[in-house]
Amino acid sequence: MNEGDVASLVGGAMLPGCGEPVVIEDATTGMVATRYADGGEAAAEAALCAAEEGGRAWRALSASRRGAVLTQAARRIAAAGEDLAALESRTAGKPIRDARAEVAKVAEMFAFYAGFADKLFGDVVPVATSHLNIVTREPLDTVVQLTPWNAPIFTAGWQLAPALGAGCAAILKPSELTPQSSIALVRLLHEAGVPDGAVNVVAGLGPTSGQRLVSDERVGKVVFIGSVGTGRRVAAAAAMAGRPALLELGGKSANIVFADADLRRAARAAQGAIFAAAGQSCTAGARLLVERSVYERMVEWVSAGTARLKVGRPDDPATEVGPINNRRQFESVLQTIEAGTADGARLVTGGRTDDRDLARGFFVRPTVFADVTPEMMIARKEIFGPVLCVTPFDTEDEAVALANEGAFDLAGAVWTRDVFRAHRMARAIRAGTVWVNGYRSLSVMSPFGGMRGSGFGRSSGIDVLREYTQAKSVWIETDETAVAPFGYDVP
Repeated sequence: MNEGDVASLVGGAMLPGCGEPVVIEDATTGMVATRYADGGEAAAEAALCAAEEGGRAWRALSASRRGAVLTQAARRIAAAGEDLAALESRTAGKPIRDARAEVAKVAEMFAFYAGFADKLFGDVVPVATSHLNIVTREPLDTVVQLTPWNAPIFTAGWQLAPALGAGCAAILKPSELTPQSSIALVRLLHEAGVPDGAVNVVAGLGPTSGQRLVSDERVGKVVFIGSVGTGRRVAAAAAMAGRPALLELGGKSANIVFADADLRRAARAAQGAIFAAAGQSCTAGARLLVERSVYERMVEWVSAGTARLKVGRPDDPATEVGPINNRRQFESVLQTIEAGTADGARLVTGGRTDDRDLARGFFVRPTVFADVTPEMMIARKEIFGPVLCVTPFDTEDEAVALANEGAFDLAGAVWTRDVFRAHRMARAIRAGTVWVNGYRSLSVMSPFGGMRGSGFGRSSGIDVLREYTQAKSVWIETDETAVAPFGYDVP
Protein backbone atom coordinates (compact mmCIF):
# COMPACT_ATOMS: atom_id res chain seq x y z
CA MET A 1 0.00 0.00 0.00
CA ASN A 2 1.37 3.39 -1.00
CA GLU A 3 0.98 6.47 1.16
CA GLY A 4 -1.68 7.86 -1.17
CA ASP A 5 -3.70 4.64 -1.26
CA VAL A 6 -5.93 5.17 1.75
CA ALA A 7 -8.50 2.58 2.79
CA SER A 8 -9.91 1.09 5.98
CA LEU A 9 -7.93 -1.66 7.72
CA VAL A 10 -10.54 -4.18 8.86
CA GLY A 11 -9.89 -7.71 10.07
CA GLY A 12 -6.27 -7.38 8.99
CA ALA A 13 -7.13 -6.56 5.36
CA MET A 14 -7.48 -3.31 3.43
CA LEU A 15 -11.09 -2.44 2.63
CA PRO A 16 -11.45 0.28 -0.04
CA GLY A 17 -14.21 2.80 0.50
CA CYS A 18 -17.16 3.29 -1.81
CA GLY A 19 -18.52 6.62 -0.60
CA GLU A 20 -17.90 10.20 -1.62
CA PRO A 21 -14.32 11.28 -2.31
CA VAL A 22 -12.22 12.68 0.52
CA VAL A 23 -9.58 15.19 -0.61
CA ILE A 24 -6.46 15.86 1.48
CA GLU A 25 -4.32 18.91 0.71
CA ASP A 26 -0.59 19.25 1.38
CA ALA A 27 -0.30 21.83 4.16
CA THR A 28 3.02 23.08 2.80
CA THR A 29 1.76 23.84 -0.72
CA GLY A 30 -2.02 23.93 -0.62
CA MET A 31 -2.04 21.37 -3.45
CA VAL A 32 -4.04 18.13 -3.46
CA ALA A 33 -1.92 15.35 -1.95
CA THR A 34 -4.32 12.41 -1.60
CA ARG A 35 -7.80 11.36 -2.63
CA TYR A 36 -9.68 8.36 -1.33
CA ALA A 37 -13.26 7.16 -1.01
CA ASP A 38 -15.13 7.46 2.29
CA GLY A 39 -15.46 4.08 3.99
CA GLY A 40 -18.95 5.04 5.12
CA GLU A 41 -21.39 2.88 7.01
CA ALA A 42 -20.23 -0.25 5.17
CA ALA A 43 -16.69 0.01 6.58
CA ALA A 44 -18.07 0.77 10.02
CA GLU A 45 -20.30 -2.32 9.97
CA ALA A 46 -17.46 -4.50 8.72
CA ALA A 47 -15.22 -3.21 11.52
CA LEU A 48 -17.88 -3.88 14.16
CA CYS A 49 -18.22 -7.48 12.98
CA ALA A 50 -14.45 -7.96 12.79
CA ALA A 51 -14.02 -6.54 16.29
CA GLU A 52 -16.42 -9.11 17.74
CA GLU A 53 -14.39 -11.99 16.33
CA GLY A 54 -10.99 -10.40 16.87
CA GLY A 55 -11.91 -9.36 20.39
CA ARG A 56 -12.77 -12.94 21.32
CA ALA A 57 -9.39 -14.08 20.00
CA TRP A 58 -7.59 -11.33 21.94
CA ARG A 59 -9.36 -12.15 25.20
CA ALA A 60 -8.73 -15.86 24.68
CA LEU A 61 -5.04 -15.19 25.15
CA SER A 62 -3.80 -15.19 28.71
CA ALA A 63 -3.26 -11.76 30.24
CA SER A 64 0.47 -12.47 30.36
CA ARG A 65 0.49 -13.35 26.67
CA ARG A 66 -1.36 -10.13 25.80
CA GLY A 67 1.27 -8.22 27.74
CA ALA A 68 4.04 -9.96 25.80
CA VAL A 69 2.37 -9.03 22.50
CA LEU A 70 2.15 -5.38 23.53
CA THR A 71 5.80 -5.44 24.57
CA GLN A 72 6.67 -6.74 21.11
CA ALA A 73 4.50 -3.98 19.62
CA ALA A 74 6.46 -1.36 21.55
CA ARG A 75 9.71 -2.75 20.14
CA ARG A 76 8.41 -2.77 16.58
CA ILE A 77 7.18 0.81 16.88
CA ALA A 78 10.54 1.94 18.22
CA ALA A 79 12.37 0.10 15.43
CA ALA A 80 10.13 1.72 12.79
CA GLY A 81 10.38 5.11 14.49
CA GLU A 82 12.08 7.02 11.70
CA ASP A 83 9.68 5.76 9.01
CA LEU A 84 6.64 6.48 11.18
CA ALA A 85 7.93 9.96 12.02
CA ALA A 86 8.56 10.76 8.37
CA LEU A 87 5.05 9.60 7.47
CA GLU A 88 3.52 11.65 10.28
CA SER A 89 5.50 14.71 9.26
CA ARG A 90 4.43 14.45 5.61
CA THR A 91 0.77 13.72 6.20
CA ALA A 92 0.06 15.85 9.29
CA GLY A 93 2.36 18.79 8.52
CA LYS A 94 4.22 18.23 11.79
CA PRO A 95 7.89 19.29 12.13
CA ILE A 96 10.05 16.19 11.84
CA ARG A 97 11.70 16.74 15.19
CA ASP A 98 8.27 16.83 16.87
CA ALA A 99 7.11 13.76 14.95
CA ARG A 100 10.16 11.80 16.11
CA ALA A 101 9.50 12.69 19.73
CA GLU A 102 5.83 11.72 19.48
CA VAL A 103 6.52 8.34 17.87
CA ALA A 104 8.98 7.58 20.67
CA LYS A 105 6.19 8.37 23.13
CA VAL A 106 3.87 5.94 21.31
CA ALA A 107 6.38 3.13 21.84
CA GLU A 108 6.53 4.11 25.50
CA MET A 109 2.73 3.90 25.76
CA PHE A 110 2.60 0.30 24.59
CA ALA A 111 5.48 -0.69 26.86
CA PHE A 112 3.72 0.88 29.85
CA TYR A 113 0.34 -0.80 29.35
CA ALA A 114 1.99 -4.11 28.45
CA GLY A 115 3.08 -4.21 32.07
CA PHE A 116 -0.49 -3.77 33.30
CA ALA A 117 -2.10 -6.44 31.11
CA ASP A 118 -1.67 -9.12 33.80
CA LYS A 119 -2.10 -6.84 36.81
CA LEU A 120 -5.78 -5.97 36.65
CA PHE A 121 -6.39 -7.72 39.93
CA GLY A 122 -9.79 -8.29 41.48
CA ASP A 123 -10.89 -8.08 45.13
CA VAL A 124 -12.46 -10.22 47.80
CA VAL A 125 -15.06 -8.22 49.73
CA PRO A 126 -15.62 -9.29 53.38
CA VAL A 127 -19.42 -9.24 53.16
CA ALA A 128 -21.45 -9.79 56.34
CA THR A 129 -22.92 -13.13 55.19
CA SER A 130 -21.64 -16.64 54.57
CA HIS A 131 -20.77 -15.78 50.96
CA LEU A 132 -17.41 -15.49 49.29
CA ASN A 133 -17.78 -12.27 47.30
CA ILE A 134 -15.25 -11.98 44.49
CA VAL A 135 -15.07 -8.80 42.38
CA THR A 136 -13.33 -9.09 39.02
CA ARG A 137 -12.61 -6.47 36.36
CA GLU A 138 -13.67 -7.41 32.85
CA PRO A 139 -12.98 -5.60 29.55
CA LEU A 140 -15.72 -3.68 27.77
CA ASP A 141 -15.42 -5.86 24.64
CA THR A 142 -15.34 -3.34 21.72
CA VAL A 143 -14.48 0.33 22.15
CA VAL A 144 -14.69 2.98 19.44
CA GLN A 145 -12.04 5.70 19.46
CA LEU A 146 -12.28 8.86 17.36
CA THR A 147 -8.97 10.74 17.10
CA PRO A 148 -8.10 14.20 15.69
CA TRP A 149 -5.86 15.55 12.93
CA ASN A 150 -3.47 17.56 15.12
CA ALA A 151 -1.52 14.56 16.54
CA PRO A 152 -2.76 11.45 14.71
CA ILE A 153 -0.22 8.80 15.67
CA PHE A 154 0.24 10.12 19.22
CA THR A 155 -3.49 10.09 19.97
CA ALA A 156 -3.90 6.69 18.27
CA GLY A 157 -1.29 5.19 20.58
CA TRP A 158 -2.68 7.07 23.59
CA GLN A 159 -6.05 5.38 23.06
CA LEU A 160 -5.13 1.96 21.66
CA ALA A 161 -2.44 0.95 24.15
CA PRO A 162 -4.61 1.05 27.32
CA ALA A 163 -7.64 -0.40 25.56
CA LEU A 164 -5.65 -3.40 24.38
CA GLY A 165 -3.92 -3.65 27.74
CA ALA A 166 -7.32 -3.92 29.39
CA GLY A 167 -8.36 -6.72 27.00
CA CYS A 168 -10.69 -4.73 24.74
CA ALA A 169 -11.02 -4.84 20.98
CA ALA A 170 -10.77 -1.41 19.37
CA ILE A 171 -12.07 0.39 16.31
CA LEU A 172 -10.08 3.52 15.55
CA LYS A 173 -11.70 6.24 13.45
CA PRO A 174 -8.99 8.83 12.81
CA SER A 175 -9.72 12.19 11.27
CA GLU A 176 -10.47 11.82 7.59
CA LEU A 177 -7.62 14.29 7.00
CA THR A 178 -4.88 12.19 8.63
CA PRO A 179 -5.57 8.42 8.52
CA GLN A 180 -2.21 7.23 7.14
CA SER A 181 -0.07 7.02 10.27
CA SER A 182 -2.88 5.32 12.22
CA ILE A 183 -3.08 2.63 9.54
CA ALA A 184 0.69 2.17 9.64
CA LEU A 185 0.61 1.86 13.44
CA VAL A 186 -2.11 -0.80 13.43
CA ARG A 187 -0.22 -2.79 10.80
CA LEU A 188 2.68 -2.98 13.26
CA LEU A 189 0.33 -4.15 16.01
CA HIS A 190 -0.85 -7.02 13.81
CA GLU A 191 2.77 -7.91 13.01
CA ALA A 192 3.49 -8.00 16.75
CA GLY A 193 0.76 -10.58 17.32
CA VAL A 194 -2.46 -8.66 17.95
CA PRO A 195 -5.13 -10.82 16.25
CA ASP A 196 -6.75 -9.59 13.05
CA GLY A 197 -9.91 -7.72 13.95
CA ALA A 198 -8.87 -6.95 17.50
CA VAL A 199 -7.82 -3.53 16.17
CA ASN A 200 -9.41 -1.94 13.11
CA VAL A 201 -9.04 1.43 11.41
CA VAL A 202 -12.01 2.98 9.62
CA ALA A 203 -10.98 5.64 7.10
CA GLY A 204 -14.00 7.80 6.56
CA LEU A 205 -16.12 10.80 7.40
CA GLY A 206 -17.72 11.60 10.73
CA PRO A 207 -21.33 11.91 9.53
CA THR A 208 -21.17 8.48 7.82
CA SER A 209 -18.74 5.98 9.32
CA GLY A 210 -18.27 7.90 12.57
CA GLN A 211 -21.99 8.24 13.24
CA ARG A 212 -22.53 4.54 12.52
CA LEU A 213 -19.82 3.52 14.97
CA VAL A 214 -20.80 5.72 17.92
CA SER A 215 -24.48 4.81 17.78
CA ASP A 216 -24.11 1.01 17.70
CA GLU A 217 -25.21 -1.02 20.73
CA ARG A 218 -22.39 -3.52 20.21
CA VAL A 219 -19.94 -0.85 21.38
CA GLY A 220 -18.93 -0.85 25.04
CA LYS A 221 -17.63 2.73 25.16
CA VAL A 222 -16.99 5.65 22.81
CA VAL A 223 -13.84 7.77 23.13
CA PHE A 224 -13.64 11.12 21.38
CA ILE A 225 -10.85 13.69 21.13
CA GLY A 226 -11.77 16.94 19.42
CA SER A 227 -13.96 20.01 19.54
CA VAL A 228 -16.57 20.71 22.18
CA GLY A 229 -19.51 20.83 19.76
CA THR A 230 -18.67 17.58 18.03
CA GLY A 231 -17.86 15.90 21.34
CA ARG A 232 -21.29 16.72 22.71
CA ARG A 233 -22.96 15.28 19.62
CA VAL A 234 -20.87 12.13 19.89
CA ALA A 235 -21.75 11.73 23.56
CA ALA A 236 -25.44 12.22 22.79
CA ALA A 237 -25.38 9.57 20.07
CA ALA A 238 -23.60 7.13 22.39
CA ALA A 239 -26.09 7.86 25.16
CA MET A 240 -29.01 7.12 22.83
CA ALA A 241 -27.46 3.66 22.35
CA GLY A 242 -27.11 3.34 26.12
CA ARG A 243 -23.33 3.56 26.02
CA PRO A 244 -20.90 5.77 27.99
CA ALA A 245 -18.39 8.17 26.44
CA LEU A 246 -14.96 9.45 27.40
CA LEU A 247 -14.43 12.96 26.06
CA GLU A 248 -11.18 14.90 25.71
CA LEU A 249 -12.22 18.26 24.31
CA GLY A 250 -10.89 21.78 23.90
CA GLY A 251 -8.79 24.04 26.04
CA LYS A 252 -7.88 27.67 26.52
CA SER A 253 -5.21 27.17 29.13
CA ALA A 254 -3.94 29.95 31.36
CA ASN A 255 -0.19 30.28 31.95
CA ILE A 256 0.16 32.52 35.02
CA VAL A 257 3.40 34.37 35.76
CA PHE A 258 3.98 36.15 39.08
CA ALA A 259 6.60 38.85 39.52
CA ASP A 260 8.73 36.68 41.80
CA ALA A 261 9.14 33.93 39.18
CA ASP A 262 12.25 33.17 37.15
CA LEU A 263 11.04 35.44 34.36
CA ARG A 264 13.53 34.37 31.70
CA ARG A 265 12.58 30.71 32.12
CA ALA A 266 8.91 31.64 32.16
CA ALA A 267 9.27 33.71 28.98
CA ARG A 268 11.01 30.87 27.15
CA ALA A 269 8.48 28.31 28.36
CA ALA A 270 5.59 30.57 27.36
CA GLN A 271 6.74 30.29 23.73
CA GLY A 272 6.85 26.50 23.82
CA ALA A 273 3.52 26.39 25.65
CA ILE A 274 1.66 27.98 22.73
CA PHE A 275 3.83 27.68 19.61
CA ALA A 276 4.79 24.00 19.80
CA ALA A 277 2.73 22.13 17.18
CA ALA A 278 1.88 25.57 15.74
CA GLY A 279 -0.57 26.02 18.59
CA GLN A 280 -2.61 23.03 17.42
CA SER A 281 -2.79 21.42 20.84
CA CYS A 282 -5.62 21.17 23.34
CA THR A 283 -3.22 21.96 26.19
CA ALA A 284 -1.65 24.98 24.48
CA GLY A 285 -0.88 27.84 26.86
CA ALA A 286 -2.95 30.25 24.82
CA ARG A 287 -3.46 32.80 27.62
CA LEU A 288 -0.42 34.31 29.29
CA LEU A 289 -1.48 36.09 32.49
CA VAL A 290 1.31 38.30 33.89
CA GLU A 291 1.53 40.28 37.13
CA ARG A 292 1.38 43.95 36.17
CA SER A 293 4.73 45.00 37.64
CA VAL A 294 6.58 42.75 35.16
CA TYR A 295 3.99 42.77 32.39
CA GLU A 296 5.75 44.95 29.81
CA ARG A 297 9.05 43.14 30.36
CA MET A 298 7.42 39.76 29.74
CA VAL A 299 5.62 41.04 26.64
CA GLU A 300 8.94 42.32 25.28
CA TRP A 301 10.88 39.14 26.04
CA VAL A 302 8.23 36.73 24.78
CA SER A 303 7.66 38.74 21.60
CA ALA A 304 11.37 38.99 20.86
CA GLY A 305 11.81 35.25 21.26
CA THR A 306 8.70 34.57 19.19
CA ALA A 307 9.97 36.64 16.28
CA ARG A 308 13.10 34.45 16.13
CA LEU A 309 11.25 31.12 15.91
CA LYS A 310 11.96 29.22 12.70
CA VAL A 311 8.82 28.76 10.59
CA GLY A 312 9.32 26.30 7.78
CA ARG A 313 8.66 23.05 6.02
CA PRO A 314 8.01 20.04 8.27
CA ASP A 315 10.86 18.00 6.77
CA ASP A 316 13.47 20.62 7.69
CA PRO A 317 15.16 19.56 10.97
CA ALA A 318 15.58 23.25 11.86
CA THR A 319 11.85 23.98 11.67
CA GLU A 320 10.31 24.88 15.01
CA VAL A 321 6.84 25.90 13.79
CA GLY A 322 5.23 24.11 10.87
CA PRO A 323 2.04 24.83 8.93
CA ILE A 324 -1.55 24.71 10.06
CA ASN A 325 -2.83 21.23 9.22
CA ASN A 326 -5.63 22.11 6.81
CA ARG A 327 -7.13 24.98 4.84
CA ARG A 328 -10.27 25.33 6.93
CA GLN A 329 -8.29 25.72 10.16
CA PHE A 330 -5.78 28.01 8.45
CA GLU A 331 -8.53 30.38 7.37
CA SER A 332 -10.10 30.25 10.84
CA VAL A 333 -6.79 31.25 12.48
CA LEU A 334 -6.31 34.18 10.09
CA GLN A 335 -9.86 35.39 10.71
CA THR A 336 -9.28 35.22 14.45
CA ILE A 337 -6.12 37.31 14.17
CA GLU A 338 -8.04 39.92 12.22
CA ALA A 339 -10.79 39.88 14.89
CA GLY A 340 -8.21 40.40 17.63
CA THR A 341 -6.88 43.51 15.93
CA ALA A 342 -10.41 44.81 15.31
CA ASP A 343 -11.30 44.31 18.99
CA GLY A 344 -8.40 46.52 20.08
CA ALA A 345 -5.77 44.01 21.16
CA ARG A 346 -2.18 45.12 20.49
CA LEU A 347 -0.56 42.98 17.78
CA VAL A 348 3.09 42.85 18.85
CA THR A 349 4.40 40.32 16.35
CA GLY A 350 3.19 37.69 13.90
CA GLY A 351 0.35 37.22 11.47
CA ARG A 352 0.32 35.68 8.02
CA THR A 353 3.75 34.79 6.73
CA ASP A 354 5.33 37.00 4.07
CA ASP A 355 7.89 34.37 3.11
CA ARG A 356 7.47 33.72 -0.63
CA ASP A 357 8.58 30.10 -0.29
CA LEU A 358 5.82 29.43 2.26
CA ALA A 359 3.07 31.69 0.93
CA ARG A 360 1.23 28.92 -0.94
CA GLY A 361 0.96 26.73 2.14
CA PHE A 362 -1.00 27.08 5.37
CA PHE A 363 1.70 28.92 7.33
CA VAL A 364 1.02 31.48 10.06
CA ARG A 365 3.83 33.28 11.86
CA PRO A 366 3.74 32.86 15.65
CA THR A 367 1.59 35.72 16.85
CA VAL A 368 1.54 37.66 20.13
CA PHE A 369 -1.32 39.92 21.17
CA ALA A 370 -0.86 42.14 24.23
CA ASP A 371 -3.44 44.07 26.25
CA VAL A 372 -6.04 41.38 25.73
CA THR A 373 -9.13 41.77 27.91
CA PRO A 374 -11.41 38.91 29.00
CA GLU A 375 -14.37 40.00 26.90
CA MET A 376 -12.42 39.86 23.62
CA MET A 377 -13.17 36.96 21.34
CA ILE A 378 -9.49 35.95 21.15
CA ALA A 379 -9.46 35.58 24.94
CA ARG A 380 -12.44 33.22 24.93
CA LYS A 381 -12.23 31.20 21.71
CA GLU A 382 -10.00 28.17 21.34
CA ILE A 383 -8.03 29.43 18.33
CA PHE A 384 -6.07 26.20 17.80
CA GLY A 385 -3.24 28.05 16.12
CA PRO A 386 -0.01 29.92 17.01
CA VAL A 387 -1.69 32.88 18.69
CA LEU A 388 -0.78 34.01 22.23
CA CYS A 389 -3.00 36.40 24.22
CA VAL A 390 -1.25 38.33 27.01
CA THR A 391 -3.25 39.90 29.86
CA PRO A 392 -2.06 41.71 33.01
CA PHE A 393 -3.34 41.09 36.54
CA ASP A 394 -2.79 42.78 39.90
CA THR A 395 -3.66 40.26 42.60
CA GLU A 396 -3.61 36.52 43.17
CA ASP A 397 -7.41 36.44 43.37
CA GLU A 398 -7.66 38.25 40.03
CA ALA A 399 -5.27 35.76 38.45
CA VAL A 400 -7.41 32.86 39.67
CA ALA A 401 -10.60 34.52 38.41
CA LEU A 402 -9.07 35.11 34.98
CA ALA A 403 -7.71 31.57 34.77
CA ASN A 404 -11.05 30.00 35.67
CA GLU A 405 -13.10 32.22 33.36
CA GLY A 406 -14.65 30.60 30.33
CA ALA A 407 -15.82 27.14 29.34
CA PHE A 408 -12.53 25.22 29.30
CA ASP A 409 -10.78 23.45 32.18
CA LEU A 410 -8.15 21.20 30.65
CA ALA A 411 -4.79 22.53 31.83
CA GLY A 412 -3.00 25.50 33.34
CA ALA A 413 0.29 26.61 34.86
CA VAL A 414 1.67 28.94 37.50
CA TRP A 415 5.15 30.44 37.78
CA THR A 416 6.33 31.58 41.23
CA ARG A 417 9.17 31.06 43.70
CA ASP A 418 6.70 31.19 46.62
CA VAL A 419 6.00 27.56 47.54
CA PHE A 420 2.90 28.50 49.55
CA ARG A 421 1.47 30.45 46.63
CA ALA A 422 2.29 27.56 44.29
CA HIS A 423 0.17 25.16 46.34
CA ARG A 424 -2.66 27.68 46.73
CA MET A 425 -2.78 28.32 43.00
CA ALA A 426 -2.57 24.62 42.09
CA ARG A 427 -5.66 24.02 44.23
CA ALA A 428 -7.51 27.08 42.98
CA ILE A 429 -6.96 26.63 39.25
CA ARG A 430 -9.85 24.58 37.87
CA ALA A 431 -8.17 22.18 35.46
CA GLY A 432 -7.37 18.51 35.02
CA THR A 433 -3.63 19.23 34.80
CA VAL A 434 -1.69 22.02 36.54
CA TRP A 435 2.03 22.68 36.06
CA VAL A 436 4.15 24.66 38.51
CA ASN A 437 7.24 26.40 37.10
CA GLY A 438 6.95 24.41 33.90
CA TYR A 439 4.63 23.59 30.99
CA ARG A 440 3.63 20.73 28.66
CA SER A 441 4.99 17.90 30.80
CA LEU A 442 2.87 14.83 30.03
CA SER A 443 3.41 11.16 30.77
CA VAL A 444 1.42 8.06 29.97
CA MET A 445 1.91 7.18 33.67
CA SER A 446 -0.17 10.15 34.88
CA PRO A 447 -3.94 10.65 34.47
CA PHE A 448 -4.93 13.19 31.81
CA GLY A 449 -8.32 14.72 31.11
CA GLY A 450 -10.48 17.78 31.53
CA MET A 451 -13.36 19.21 33.48
CA ARG A 452 -16.55 20.98 32.40
CA GLY A 453 -16.29 22.05 28.74
CA SER A 454 -12.97 20.25 28.34
CA GLY A 455 -14.60 16.84 28.73
CA PHE A 456 -14.76 14.07 31.30
CA GLY A 457 -12.98 10.84 32.05
CA ARG A 458 -9.24 10.14 32.15
CA SER A 459 -7.32 8.77 29.17
CA SER A 460 -4.00 7.74 30.71
CA GLY A 461 -2.30 6.51 33.86
CA ILE A 462 -3.85 3.71 35.87
CA ASP A 463 -7.17 5.57 35.82
CA VAL A 464 -7.84 4.79 32.16
CA LEU A 465 -7.80 1.04 32.84
CA ARG A 466 -10.99 1.54 34.85
CA GLU A 467 -12.46 3.39 31.88
CA TYR A 468 -12.01 0.29 29.73
CA THR A 469 -13.11 -2.32 32.27
CA GLN A 470 -16.15 -2.91 34.45
CA ALA A 471 -16.56 -4.60 37.80
CA LYS A 472 -18.32 -7.96 38.09
CA SER A 473 -19.47 -9.07 41.55
CA VAL A 474 -19.59 -12.87 42.04
CA TRP A 475 -21.35 -14.27 45.17
CA ILE A 476 -20.48 -17.85 46.15
CA GLU A 477 -22.44 -19.42 49.01
CA THR A 478 -20.09 -21.27 51.37
CA ASP A 479 -22.64 -22.53 53.94
CA GLU A 480 -24.69 -25.52 52.83
CA THR A 481 -27.14 -24.95 55.70
CA ALA A 482 -27.85 -21.35 54.83
CA VAL A 483 -31.56 -20.63 54.51
CA ALA A 484 -32.77 -18.83 51.41
CA PRO A 485 -34.42 -15.53 52.33
CA PHE A 486 -37.57 -16.25 50.33
CA GLY A 487 -39.44 -19.29 49.03
CA TYR A 488 -41.03 -22.41 50.45
CA ASP A 489 -39.49 -25.79 51.13
CA VAL A 490 -39.90 -28.23 48.28
CA PRO A 491 -40.63 -31.92 48.75
